[in-house]
Parts: sequence; C-alpha cells; structure tokens
Amino acid sequence: MQTPLQISFHGMESSPAIEARIREKAAKLERFSDRIVGCRVVVEAPHRHHRRGNLYNVRIDLSMPGKDVLVGHTGPLNHAHEDVNVAIRDAFNAAARQVEDHTRRMRGAVKAHDAPAHGKISQLLEDYGFLVMPDGQEVYFHKNSVVDADFYKLEIGNEVRLVIAEGEGAKGSQASAVIPIGKHHIVE
Repeated sequence: MQTPLQISFHGMESSPAIEARIREKAAKLERFSDRIVGCRVVVEAPHRHHRRGNLYNVRIDLSMPGKDVLVGHTGPLNHAHEDVNVAIRDAFNAAARQVEDHTRRMRGAVKAHDAPAHGKISQLLEDYGFLVMPDGQEVYFHKNSVVDADFYKLEIGNEVRLVIAEGEGAKGSQASAVIPIGKHHIVE
C-alpha cells in the first residue's frame, strides 16, 4: 500500500491485539491485488445492550485505481459479530471477494455470456419442422426437441430459442432443444 493503514475505534477502547489482527488481515489483501493504494478500517461497537453483547461493525475502505472497495454492515444483525474477531474476519473476507472481482474485471478475465440462439419457425410438417436463424441459416428440429410445449400448437412465424446439436444431422443443422418464446418477447 502506498499510504499507511489507518485504524480507528468508535464506541470502544483500542486494543493492540485487535490492531495486530487488522494489520495481518490487511496485509493478506495485497495478495489479491498489488494495486491497493490505501486502506482505512473502522471498528465500531454501536449497540449497548444490557442483556446481549455488543454487536461489532467493521467498515473497510480500500482505495484502488478505477474503483474504491467499501465494506460495511448491511442486512440483519449477525449475532456472531458479538465477537470482534468474527466481525473482522467477515469484513475482510467480503473485502477480499470484492478486490478479486475488481481485479478480474480490470484484467478482462470476466466471462461474457452469449445470448441464447433464437429463430422463427419457417416450416411445420407432420412430426418435424424447420426454423430460420437471424443470419438466414435453416435449422431442422423434431417434435421431440420441443421443450415444455406441444409441437402441434406451434405455428409458422413463432419465435423460439434453441440449442443447436453438435455436428450435423442428415438434414443439416439440427436443434436438440426448441423453446417457444411468448408473444411478449422481442427477438431481433
């Protein structure tokens, strides 16, 4: 890190043991990215319940090129966070996941999901049919490849999503699954 680690305590006394644990966890974050510029950690004991212990909240602000990573308490109270060490562990685990995700995005190592193949039914025969893909390719399908629908209720012009089988059948490209799309979907 280019700037020194900043640790502060709110609603509680500072502790050398807690500070040492935070420094150890912050140093481990650098194995996920060497581009962390700065780190600020705030440990809070905001709740003062007499019958239950304090629920610690740990906020972590990491400065990185392109995006700052912020981790803090969200959602319902986690009574495991009555132990400050558990709250620190959970916060740094969440920060590590966010740093990993940010680093993957910066490297371009995020999977791109292609849109499912789609087309329109162009011919229907006794127990098979053909559909046309947007690129003009004609694909054969059998009535058994129609998923969750009745082959005999299909009409020419219906839009469908499909899975094309590996290799070619006797009649060219063949769909192994044909899923009718409702009329409210728009297919380009």
